[in-house]
Amino acid sequence: MPGRTWTVRLTGHPDHTVSVTCSTAACRMPPRSKDAASMRRFAAEHAKAHGRLAGARPNAACSCGSTQCALHETRVHCAGPSLLVLVHNPAVGQVWTLAEVCQACAQSIQHITILAAGKPALPTPAAPAVEQPTQRAAVPGGFSSPEAPPDPSPGRRRLHRAHRQRRSGS
Repeated sequence: MPGRTWTVRLTGHPDHTVSVTCSTAACRMPPRSKDAASMRRFAAEHAKAHGRLAGARPNAACSCGSTQCALHETRVHCAGPSLLVLVHNPAVGQVWTLAEVCQACAQSIQHITILAAGKPALPTPAAPAVEQPTQRAAVPGGFSSPEAPPDPSPGRRRLHRAHRQRRSGS
């Protein structure tokens, strides 16, 4: 399954306004604004929202490999679990890239925040588990449990012998 990538971009215009665009066509962006700081905050939150909604997929391939490692400078052999990362260079401050990459590539990318890790799904047992009798915890003094042992035959009463008084021989 190919790794996903989203790009959120802040673009300045000659009339001193800024706009936000997203690589997902279905996303609705606010109109151009002269308030660059609020638009920058919107762009950052929009990228993080994609991350919260998408989550990391455990079986995703590294998107970095499909773009010839454009997110980092050195060539890396993809390896490790899939991670959902946010790449944003605060010095540039105009582009937020959200991508599913492998752990090896993530270590080579600068200005990265790991948002989620794709954990492998737990194997499902083929047959239902058979309930095992629970072991009673050992208690000091040789008892197996502080609870009273279950009555072996609840329908039968146990007979108790009356204590006989001993006669003292005088």
